[in-house]
Order: sequence, then structure tokens, then C-alpha cells
Amino acid sequence: MSDDTADTDASVVRGFLDAHAPFDRLPRALQQHFREHCEVCRYTAGTVILEPSVEPAGYFYLIVDGQVRAERPGGERFDMGPGDNFPMAAMIGQRATRTVYRASTPTQCLRVPRTTFEHLVSESPLFRDYCLRGVSGLLDQVQQDIQHRAAGNLGSDTTMDTPLGELMNRHPLTCEAHTSVREAVATMHARKVGSVLVTDPDERPQGIFTLHDLRGVVAEGSHLDESLAAVMTREPVTLDTQTYAFEAVVEMARHHIRHMIVTDPQGRLAGVISERDIFALQRINLVHLTRSITGAEDVDALVLARGQVGALIDSMMAHGAGVEQITRIITLLNDRTVTRAIELVLAERGDPGVAFTWIAFGSEGRREQTRVTDQDNGILFDPGDETPEAVRERLLPLARRINEVLDACGFPLCTGNVMASNPGLCLSFAEWEATFGRLVASATPENVLSSTIYFDFRPVWGDLITGEALQRRVVELAAGNSVFLHTLAANALAIKPPLGVFRDFVTDRDADGVHRLDLKVRGLTPFVDAARVLALQAGIADGHTQTRLRELARAGVLSAEDAGAFERSFAFVQLLRMREHQQQSVTGDTMGNRLDPENVNPMDRRILKEAFREARRLHKKLEVRFQL
Repeated sequence: MSDDTADTDASVVRGFLDAHAPFDRLPRALQQHFREHCEVCRYTAGTVILEPSVEPAGYFYLIVDGQVRAERPGGERFDMGPGDNFPMAAMIGQRATRTVYRASTPTQCLRVPRTTFEHLVSESPLFRDYCLRGVSGLLDQVQQDIQHRAAGNLGSDTTMDTPLGELMNRHPLTCEAHTSVREAVATMHARKVGSVLVTDPDERPQGIFTLHDLRGVVAEGSHLDESLAAVMTREPVTLDTQTYAFEAVVEMARHHIRHMIVTDPQGRLAGVISERDIFALQRINLVHLTRSITGAEDVDALVLARGQVGALIDSMMAHGAGVEQITRIITLLNDRTVTRAIELVLAERGDPGVAFTWIAFGSEGRREQTRVTDQDNGILFDPGDETPEAVRERLLPLARRINEVLDACGFPLCTGNVMASNPGLCLSFAEWEATFGRLVASATPENVLSSTIYFDFRPVWGDLITGEALQRRVVELAAGNSVFLHTLAANALAIKPPLGVFRDFVTDRDADGVHRLDLKVRGLTPFVDAARVLALQAGIADGHTQTRLRELARAGVLSAEDAGAFERSFAFVQLLRMREHQQQSVTGDTMGNRLDPENVNPMDRRILKEAFREARRLHKKLEVRFQL
């Protein structure tokens, strides 16, 4: 080999190591070992790089540039590009490969001998984790990067994934139930704390008394010599020491409390944590924001409170919160906003004299909303002795006003008129049941399209029990009709993951000439639609995509390993979408879901490509299950 060729190859290896995870994070000594033992190989289009044989695979290949077509027994084919590797499973299993790998274009690879591969596996936990878990390991690295940056930016090591046992006050003020209010308050003042916990002789929490409770005692004229047993909050909410900080803050917001009691696995008092303890300098104050929304005195105050949601999401992302954590909190705040909007409109327009339930469809129904969302809602009502038409006539003006208030709060009116003010979406239980029955019985293209919106619904306000009963009835109707499910499955396969043959991704050219892909339509929809079909077939009522995948694993429809891979891939696409929204918010651009892959760093491009491959694999399972 000439000196020029050797220099070129050395540059190729260095460039690959610098640009691709996890190799860019290997210790310097292991990177040096890798450089000394790998070989740069070049192949013309059509060349078979590796094929099945009787001997265990002797080399590990990493694609530097070009495209490689993999052909598996049974006819399955897929394409790989820069950053991809093969044959990982054969190397880990110390067996021969069962796949033919052929260069589709002029291709350049790094070829690593088995001995070097095994050395990296034994010496680097990072590389070993990557080999065993692939995209899951890379996703963990991304999350660790986010949290590391958060610690540096915020000057705190506290993240949303910290167990409460590491954050709580281990020596909270406690007393017995017969202690007087006067004595308890004096002790609280001396200790400069805002709460006292009431425990039984076995140290199990019986109640909690806070300064907020004290204001109630004074306002009601109760005597300070009364025992805490008479005024404390009984059966307080508790969480155990292994619960993450995120769960604590959600529960605090849900129950409108500022303190959370923490117990050990046996249910004994372990400590207490306040909202101030969880987030340094109250950078993330979900409880305060929730109170601002639920306590808004008029529409203007509600709109003002909603203006703080974006900053809260930014702070959560900075603290390293996961996608599911963020969407759960967005859902919580959105539900609180809907509830307060309805309450304000009822106060403004008067009680319609009929019980009704506000239901959410689409991403709101799945609890997967981000910053960019519109309204998809309807009304379920009980007509009582009246005709549905008479009740509907009273409810529609009310619904129209609620839709207007939500629009003012940042939830744009639905351009497809999927809103409660639409007479076709303001129905009695019997009418809703008949509507869903028609959708299931007649699987026309229009009905199938409606199914993708309406079959992801949940009750948000009002008679939640009746709403949940309708939800279960809808699942029963769908699960019992194989023709409908087959058509729904075929419709789900129509939107393919945006993986290219000659390029990493399939993109569309926008008006500004930039090629972008739609992270919502092409990235998330393949997961959402496939999970919906499988969940309906299995009788799973929950509409949340990640929950559906977990429930499908419990039902044996998917393996736990597959469900986990699909779930993490879905979460990563959603994370990129949220990052794009965050950047658009900073720059003042119109928020949307279109991403230029060229602006994504190499590691994220690699994971995004793997995520889309998982979506394609989920589609393959749908094809097999429904014989499509």
C-alpha cells in the first residue's frame, strides 16, 4: 500500500470514528486499537460483500459511504447506508450470517476482524451496550446528553428522573394525631417548615397539616387547641422512595398539593418533599401553573396563564425530561385548560340543564399533544326525557363558545370541523354508538379515515364514567369486526416510513426549495396507526400509543423486546419533533412538523434512521398478522 493510500485510509477511519456513535465516545486507547486493526475496503456496485457460509462470521463491517442491500431468507430486503453495520447478530452469536449483503452503489466500508470486535466488546461497556441493544442504547446516550447539558446550564444535578429517595427531606416534622393545632404551628414556626406529618405508632402516615390548612382553621373560626386529628388532611397522597421526581410533580399538580409524603417499601414514613425541593429555584413550577389555569377568573386570565406553558416545556426539556413525561404534563395542562374553559362558559351562559361529557379525539385523545395542535373534540350527552334534537339545540351554542375560548387559549379551530360545535359530533350515547357502529360496519375509505381520528378518544370533563363506557363499547364494536380491522390495517400500511433507497430519507421539496420530511405524518403516523389496529383487535381501550405497545406486549401480541424497540423509536421521533418546535419558537418561525434532515447531527440522523426501520418492521408485523 502506498503512503498516499495509507494516509487516505487513516483519514477515512478517523472521520468515521469522529462522526458516528458510539465510536466517537470510545476511550482514546480503544480508538487507537480500532484504527490499527481495521481495514478500509471498497466495493463496486453489485459486489457481494458478505453471504451465508458454514463458518462463523469473521469480520464486522461498518459502512462509511454508499448503499448496501441486505437480502434475508424469505424475501425480506432492506437497505443500509453510512453509519450502519453488519452482521451484528452473527458476530454476537458467533455464528454464520444468514443474510446476503450486496453493494447497491460504489461502497466504502471499514472491515474489523472478529478479534478486534471481541476486544471492543470486552473492554468498552458503551460499545457492548450498543451491540446488545442497538438503537435503544443510542437513545439512552441522547437522553444522558440532554441531562448533562441541563446540569451545566441550570447549575443543578436534579433531573426529572431522580428518585424521590435522593431528593426528599429525610427528617420531616412529625407528631401524633392528638397534638393540638397551636402546638403543631409553634413547632412548624420554630423549624421553619410548611407542614407537619401525622403518623401512627408504626410510623405510617395518617395525615398531613400544612400552612394552607391553618388558613382554613382560622377562616372557619376553629379553636387552636383542637387536635390535628380534627383538621388534618386524612389519607394523604403518598409515593415511595423509588418514584421519580416527574411522577411527584404530576401528582402534586393533579391533587393541587405542595407537599408529597414519601414512604419506604413497607409503607412507613421515609421523608417528605415539596415542589420547591424538586426543582432548584422553582425553574419548573407545574403546580403553580396548574393553579393559575384552574383558578383563572375570566377568559383573559386563562389565556395569560396558557402563555406560560411554552416556557414550562422548555424548562422540562432542559431538565432532561423524557418525551412521555412531557406529553403527560402537556395533557394535564390541556385538560385543566379545557375544564376551566367549560366552567367559565357555563358561568357566562348558564347551566344548560343537561348532563354532558366533553370528549377529545386524535392526539388529544391519545394524550400525545405537543405545542402544535388544533382542536379535535365532541360532546356526549344524556337526553333524559327529552329528544336528542332538543338537547342538541341547547348545547351547540355552548359548544361553539367553548371552542372559541379554546381557540383564544392557543388551540386553533379544527379546519376539518372535528369540534363539539359540529351537530354531528354532539350526540347522545345511543347516537354515538350508532355512529361508531356505522363506521365499523361500512369500511369505506371515508369511514376508515374517520376511524383514525374518532377511535382515539377519551372523556376529559363531565360524566367520565359514561364516557369511559362509550370508549369500551367502541373497542368491542371494532374488535368484533374482522373486515373492518383488515381494512384499517391496509390503510395503516399506506403511509410508509420515509426511508430512501439511494438516500437516507425520503423528503419532499417545500416552497423554499428545501427538502424536508414531515415528522408527524411520515414519522409518527406509522407507529400510531399500526398500534391502533393491533390494540383494537386485542380489545385494548387505552389510546396512548406507547401504552398500547406495552399492553400489546402484555397480551402476547408483541414480544417485550419488539414493543420496547417500537416504543423507544416512537419516542425519539417525537423528541425530534419537540426540539424542532422549540427551535421554531425561539426563532419566531411558524410552528410545523417538517424537518430538514441535513440539519440533524450525525448521531440523531443515525437514530432517526433506525427509528424509521423499526416503524417498517412494525408494518411488516401488521402485514403478516392481517395477511396483507
